[in-house]
Amino acid sequence: MAATLPELARSVAPLQGARPHGQIIDILGRIKDQLNGLSPAERKVGAAVLKDVPRAVEDSIASLAQRAGVSEPSVTRFCRAIGCQGVRDFKLKLAQSLVVGELYLNADAAPTATDSDAPAYWNPILSDAHGALREVERQLSPAAVQAAAEAVAGARQVVTFGLGGSAAILAEEAQYRLFRYGVNVACCPEAYFMRMTAATLGPEDVVLAISASGKTAELIEAVCLARGYGATTIAITAMASPLADAVDHPLTVAVAETQDTLTPTSVRFAYLAVIDLLSAATGYTLGPKARENLRRIKYASLNHRSGNILEPLGD
Repeated sequence: MAATLPELARSVAPLQGARPHGQIIDILGRIKDQLNGLSPAERKVGAAVLKDVPRAVEDSIASLAQRAGVSEPSVTRFCRAIGCQGVRDFKLKLAQSLVVGELYLNADAAPTATDSDAPAYWNPILSDAHGALREVERQLSPAAVQAAAEAVAGARQVVTFGLGGSAAILAEEAQYRLFRYGVNVACCPEAYFMRMTAATLGPEDVVLAISASGKTAELIEAVCLARGYGATTIAITAMASPLADAVDHPLTVAVAETQDTLTPTSVRFAYLAVIDLLSAATGYTLGPKARENLRRIKYASLNHRSGNILEPLGD
């Protein structure tokens, strides 16, 4: 009897631990890359797999052969042609790819347009942004933001941590926002440098860590290392996450994600708002010092450009 998807997914876990560090076998990617180089019968098997991946995981060898219109030995040859030891090894790797990325295989996940004048993605992105901001307003404590801002304003130096995807960009955004108020701030978007930097910090320093999942091991280790040396730690992250539990000042927001993989993650809007709130609170805490730094920046910017139109004050 064919194994079910949950059973195959559970059996993948020990295999992940057994693979050499850094080796990731994306069997779906391998099928797509090698499909045109396979024999006609093997191409039919590959096409049948790609047409309905969840069903291919559940199929017996006979069922998959029947759907592809080939013999059972052709299925076995296909599995070996794409680098698997056999049918079971192929299905284990296929289940792993499916567990990681089923949403990306579902063309029906895209939103349906509700306005004839706007494309399908228009309303979902804008409504996600509005919804994320409402969640920040509803969930985030002004007192928590102010306490974190006071730590930032009083710091000898602030270091922003963020790894991969949008977190590294948000860490750079936080750096950009804070330096304008005269805060001595640097950004560390790389894991090893982050760890080295954490080892140089002390009681007068602050770490601001950003992570949507709050589960990135390298980030949490660096934060804990900095905290062990006495640095004050702040996190913009998910609720009830390991990172939130590891810091002195957790600024947490939970935002529901859409199922459309082609639109940006909506939590990014929320975290940008938290960064703006934290930086503004820092500016208010610093008071005259922050205003003088902003005046100097604006004066230097206006003198560098022609014209007399006043640009946005904050940039």
